[in-house]
Amino acid sequence: PAVYPHISPARRSLGLRRQHGRGAPARRTSATPVVCCSGSLPVASQSSQSTMTGANPVTVAGTERSSEWSGDAIRRRFLDFYAARGHKILPSSSLVPDDPTVFLTIAGMLQFKPIFLGKEPRRVPCATTSQKCIRTNDIENVGRTSRHQTFFEMLGNFSFGDYFKKDAIKWAWELTTKEYGLPPERLWISVFEDDDEAFSIWLNEVGVPKERIKRMGEDDNFWTSGATGPCGPCSEMYYDFHPERGSLNADLNDDSRFIEFYNLVFMQYNKNDDGSLEPLKQKNIDTGMGLERMARILQNVPNNYETDLIFPIMEKAASMALVSYSKADNAMRTNLKVIGDHMRAVVYLISDGVIPSNIGRGYVVRRLIRRVVRTGRLIGMRGDGHENSEGAFLPSLAETVISLSSEIDPDVESRRKSILGELQREELRFVQTLGRGEKLLDELLDEALGSAGDIGDKPCLSGKDVFLLYDTYGFPIEITAEIASERGVTIDMKGFDIEMENQRKQSQAAHNVIKLSVGNETEIIKSIPDTEFLGYESLFATAVVKGILINGNPVENVSEGTDVEILLDRTPFYAESGGQVGDNGFLYVYGEEGGKQNAVIEIKDVQKSLGNIFVHKGTIKQGSVEVGKKIDAAVDGKLRQGAKAHHTATHLLQSALKSVIGSETSQAGSLVAFDRLRFDFSFHRPLTEKELLEIESLVNQWISDATHLETNVMALQDAKNAGATAMFGEKYGEQVRVVEVPGVSMELCGGTHVSNTAEIRGFKIISEQGIASGVRRIEAVAGDAFVEYVCSRDNYMRHLCSSLKVKAEDVNSRVETIVEELRTARNEASSLRSKIAVLKAASLASKAVLVEPHNVRILVENMGDVDADGLKSAAEHLVGTLQDPAAVILGSSPGDGKVSLVAAFSPGVVKLGVQAGKFVGGIAKLCGGGGGGKPNFAQAGGRKPENLPDALEKARAEIVAALSSKAS
Repeated sequence: PAVYPHISPARRSLGLRRQHGRGAPARRTSATPVVCCSGSLPVASQSSQSTMTGANPVTVAGTERSSEWSGDAIRRRFLDFYAARGHKILPSSSLVPDDPTVFLTIAGMLQFKPIFLGKEPRRVPCATTSQKCIRTNDIENVGRTSRHQTFFEMLGNFSFGDYFKKDAIKWAWELTTKEYGLPPERLWISVFEDDDEAFSIWLNEVGVPKERIKRMGEDDNFWTSGATGPCGPCSEMYYDFHPERGSLNADLNDDSRFIEFYNLVFMQYNKNDDGSLEPLKQKNIDTGMGLERMARILQNVPNNYETDLIFPIMEKAASMALVSYSKADNAMRTNLKVIGDHMRAVVYLISDGVIPSNIGRGYVVRRLIRRVVRTGRLIGMRGDGHENSEGAFLPSLAETVISLSSEIDPDVESRRKSILGELQREELRFVQTLGRGEKLLDELLDEALGSAGDIGDKPCLSGKDVFLLYDTYGFPIEITAEIASERGVTIDMKGFDIEMENQRKQSQAAHNVIKLSVGNETEIIKSIPDTEFLGYESLFATAVVKGILINGNPVENVSEGTDVEILLDRTPFYAESGGQVGDNGFLYVYGEEGGKQNAVIEIKDVQKSLGNIFVHKGTIKQGSVEVGKKIDAAVDGKLRQGAKAHHTATHLLQSALKSVIGSETSQAGSLVAFDRLRFDFSFHRPLTEKELLEIESLVNQWISDATHLETNVMALQDAKNAGATAMFGEKYGEQVRVVEVPGVSMELCGGTHVSNTAEIRGFKIISEQGIASGVRRIEAVAGDAFVEYVCSRDNYMRHLCSSLKVKAEDVNSRVETIVEELRTARNEASSLRSKIAVLKAASLASKAVLVEPHNVRILVENMGDVDADGLKSAAEHLVGTLQDPAAVILGSSPGDGKVSLVAAFSPGVVKLGVQAGKFVGGIAKLCGGGGGGKPNFAQAGGRKPENLPDALEKARAEIVAALSSKAS
């Protein structure tokens, strides 16, 4: 590894591990969606870019950058260009997609997937966006190539059945050559090999020379996301850094010459189960331009990282490490690129509500943070950059990221405090983990040395152990190798590489696919309109059965005893969303003109599907029902009232939390049920009893104020400007419903609520606990559930007072007295058991045997049913009683299928190289357990008491053998 003068010795330089080989550049496969940022970026030479237009070059990091083309300007020009051509500018969606099939937002088209599938009607004929994206499948290549990034922006223009190939191609060319001023002679085009239409448009209508249009195969230029669904050919635009090489035998996959920067997907087919293609009735356009790639071209820099989108973060890191990027070698520059890229990713992920954890998306954030921390420590970053040498440096880097965020995501600035706090806690926590990793490395090296001594091989640290240190404890492989070498131990690099490749494959398989499918649902939706929801005004409605499903398949009629899904034209039933559960109730079918009741359907759940169609799930309790019948729909009013009380109470709870623990806390999930509520929120520590009482008091005060709620429908932007809070996980249209408790709470919410806070009656927190790193959960009750809870707890208290024969106000002191008496009794009993064990052990001292050549006294005995504490006391007494050197090994079966083992070795035995900690663990395995400890004293346990006699016999044989073999 590279060595820098300011880096501390190996055991303190915990940073980035060495990466092995660049590997082949990743190419887009048919399973990968819009990919403008997945192609390979070449290193630009100064001579090849000398003809760039519109440049007032300035020197940055040893390269020339066009000051005219900032990243913000490129983004703005793209959006304005398409807005002038009838496209609606829409905001970037969250990095956490509203789609269970996708792990993170990896492409600009993701928010439009329901429209492309025909499951949602288009709100506008065409749109343009700048979408935040995250991809982690090639994380090891970040900083080592010119184009791999985990966080990037995808500029896109989309048509939903409006324009198609000709306009998409002509506009892409106009944008590129006129708006951005790229020289036409430097642009190359690829088209799908069978797409004669696209080839003709580029050649005859745009005027690209035939030799600069390449026909390519399905792997490169046909977009599909799976076995079935919408698909179509692609056309990609490339920039040529070396036109002097001519067009003969030019290869667009040549990373040293070309960069793919704009991808046009012509979504014109549906792929069936048998692989056949049928034309879509609505043809769509889905494009993507990599902002960082275009910035690299226009700013005339050799890679994405040195653009003004990322370089200021690298520059900040370099200053904190006391180095200069322009003077740094390649290894140092790579480390700074990793920091610049990963810091963008973690800031935007945390801003979108992803908290570091060991599972799911949280693990992605944690992994990226740990790579930044160990990389920063490797290059010498210490302290917070504000005179605190023990502080965290991530917040200082994040400040730079946030300062660059205003044009990307304005919400990041408002979440500054929570982002910085989360990064500081995670970094300081990880530094402690690194310390534990160093201790583990020492233990693993001891084991490797010991194992090699037993079998005569050269000591080697296994690939799995090296990977454990790297992946779990953040140990760079260079440091592991260096420390191991100091101890005379090699490392299994082949095994390590296998573990790394397995993780890479799993990550790539899990996180880089958007699934689209077209099945029976598409056929159903053609004949069924969106459901009209009447439940805000009424719990009863007359409706028409528009569809009946059994196991997802449509049927015309169904009879008694069958579980069904009923689709209605209108309904008073609330469908589960925004955390609130779906209503329960009944559907009644009557004969002609209000005659005899023909059927009763009990509804136990209501869900939204296929856009905005309500699916009423229930069972036919009586009679039969068929499509086209009129029904009466009746919601269970008592349950609905419970949901309303808990939903409004959830809004009050969120406001109380922000008031008591700080406005930086944010919602991370919720459940609004008929009998309780659950609210998850971001916070770094448990709430105190005082804080919980204050929160309860605030909510109950607002309830008692008897405030009337106000509900309004308004434009989304107007609601945000008014200060309305968005609910976690909700997807909003241009018009939104705002629920306000004046002076207390204002939220975007489609749920049902009480009309006056007094209807909630009361609020009580049941529990508060952590459910993930940085995420807490409160469970509470309100309304009738609150009354029932208080009454039941009062009943429990009455029984407790009766049993203890005290008043309610004296219960605490009485219980404390009982607990103290019990603790004292237990301590006395434990002391007596230890004394009995010592007395019993004293009679065993005479059984000690002498082992040559060092005259070591050993004693191995079964102590019967003595507990673990007693066994410890007996062993300590015996090893002190027997003359040094002495070794005592005791075992017992204290009951409940348990085994206890203890080994106590005197200093003389330890000096001979026999350690209690290593010895007792091997013996415990025979009893189905394990353990360890210090060289002079160790304890172990097990679950197989029937094996204790054999384990002690083995212990006696092994200790004798070990001591007998030691040379004088």
